[in-house]
Amino acid sequence: MNGMISYFRESYEELRKVNWPTRDEVIQGTQTVLIFVIGFTILLWLLDLVFGLFVRTVL
Repeated sequence: MNGMISYFRESYEELRKVNWPTRDEVIQGTQTVLIFVIGFTILLWLLDLVFGLFVRTVL
């Protein structure tokens, strides 16, 4: 039991040292990820379309 209390106390102390991002940094990071995911989704959709047309042409 003593080890568990020590673990949580040390974890709490470490969390106080964390440099948490600001709201603006979180929003900017989220926007970057969303733009990347949307762009990659469009790229995969176009590749699927091209390869699908190629396969239908060959077959």
